[in-house]
Amino acid sequence: MKKIILIRHGESKWNTLKKIQGQKDISLTARGLKQAQLIGNRLKKEKIDKIYSSDLKRAYITAETIGNKIGLDVTPMKELREINFGIWEGMSNDQMLQEFYDDVLLWRSNPEKLKIEGAESIEELQKRAMKGINKIIDDSDEHDNFIIVSHSATIKTIILGLLDMDLTYFKNLTISNVGLTVIEFREYNRVLKVLNDTCHLKESI
Repeated sequence: MKKIILIRHGESKWNTLKKIQGQKDISLTARGLKQAQLIGNRLKKEKIDKIYSSDLKRAYITAETIGNKIGLDVTPMKELREINFGIWEGMSNDQMLQEFYDDVLLWRSNPEKLKIEGAESIEELQKRAMKGINKIIDDSDEHDNFIIVSHSATIKTIILGLLDMDLTYFKNLTISNVGLTVIEFREYNRVLKVLNDTCHLKESI
């Protein structure tokens, strides 16, 4: 049985500043690197065949840290990048609320309807991400298990895409730093086995 393990990157510098990252290439904090080590420790006993990652630093370094723990190299893929947030990238939450109040409310309540200047819609994000996911699936064996390290919005669209669920459910999911999600490919369907598990962070960081 094939299994996909989806992992969000560790804490980044802009996560701590509450700034919108999108496709800006922001590094991990020391805490984020430790988080990556902790989830790597958790995965040591799992059967993992391959690791894929967004090519943005915060995801790739997280994936590389996990790979070092379990003895696998990482394949970077642009398709797994975070959503392009256009003119929002680099803005703080407070600044966004001041300048784009109505759009922020729409993002929180009905994100599938939002279109901002220079940005991807979540439908466009999902098409890009699922193109990468389907390539990974097509290139894998029937019983391969693989890790995908990506970003919050991207992971949410992948979950919905793999489970054939409507994008209107995007707002009902949350993915934490190094949150772990597992989707199993069973004989007749795909099953969400674990969603956003962070029990590995109970160790001191």
